[in-house]
Amino acid sequence: MRRRFSRPLLRIRLVAALTAAGLIATTGTALAETSADRKVVQEALDQITTSGGSLGVQARVTDGHQRFTARSGKAELDSNRPVPENGRFRIGSITKTFVSTVLLQLSGEGKLDLDAPVVRYLPGLIDGRVTVRQVMQHTSGLYNYTNALPLDPDKFEQIRYKHWTPQEMLKISTDKPLDFDPGTRWSYSNTNYVVAGLLVEKLTGRPYEKAVEHRILKPLHLDGTEVPGDNVDIRGPHAHGYVTVAGKPNDITRINPSVAWAAGEIISTTRDLDTFGVALASGKLLKPAQQQEISKTTAVSPEYGLGLQVQTLPCGTKVWGHGGGIPGYSSHLLTTPDTEKRLELSVTSAPTEGNANPAFLKLLTEVFC
Repeated sequence: MRRRFSRPLLRIRLVAALTAAGLIATTGTALAETSADRKVVQEALDQITTSGGSLGVQARVTDGHQRFTARSGKAELDSNRPVPENGRFRIGSITKTFVSTVLLQLSGEGKLDLDAPVVRYLPGLIDGRVTVRQVMQHTSGLYNYTNALPLDPDKFEQIRYKHWTPQEMLKISTDKPLDFDPGTRWSYSNTNYVVAGLLVEKLTGRPYEKAVEHRILKPLHLDGTEVPGDNVDIRGPHAHGYVTVAGKPNDITRINPSVAWAAGEIISTTRDLDTFGVALASGKLLKPAQQQEISKTTAVSPEYGLGLQVQTLPCGTKVWGHGGGIPGYSSHLLTTPDTEKRLELSVTSAPTEGNANPAFLKLLTEVFC
């Protein structure tokens, strides 16, 4: 699809956009610390929904003791109903951070060696040189299976409600050679987190979604979060996303998310993502050694840890988290390691083209810089 679930709808890699806008400094001094202005945040959200390509947006902002939600646009194309302030939405690739957290928990329990080859646990599954760490860090070289799917809006209807198995998605990748030798480059591939989900299932002896529920959702009381499987609906209050098919607006809200599986199928809320981000950053979910591993970058992967994007802004603040895109929805979970500044965002797509990137950059600048 023109908006693939491997990336946010805003169509930017966070670090690249910040660099282009001058928000990641190569030289210079840090900016003075200021509090986020609710008026400026609202202006940015309004610009996101008026710049084209976005029908609605909801955001949750934390800046020290200041916490607030904001929204703009509407929940449905032919309605004036506003976007729910704590509506549910498909979080796309933020799912990867949940899955990586489970794998790191298993590592802390002595059940998984991050630097062992994946085939130690899943014999014959993929190239024997690929390690668990390389899968989690997108340095495996595995071909991204979503690149082979009919994701353009007119073609996506063919697979919109299809049930996918992890084995089907993995075969699309393994039928092709590795894109590069493992560990030599970084390239985002959803296939990596299909493998990660299979590792969770092998090591826990239960479906990966049950492991996520048992280890993260229930302990944190994330009642607005679910792993939907084949359920095509989003239960509870939610905004709708749209694309254009045959020249007409098409509501893309209902899809079978098994096409994303452990790479991007979870549904959540900004409140739940905020709770998860705080718990992860504050060490409530991982042991100290694994807490260091999740944000550890390398020369090959300078902006990505283990299921976690890591950037540093010119104001001297490090931010980490993840973005996610799946048909109809774009989302972001961003926090400083000390959790003092946080942003959770959900954007629904409109059937029109546009460029919301400048407005998104304005929002990031106000919240974090």
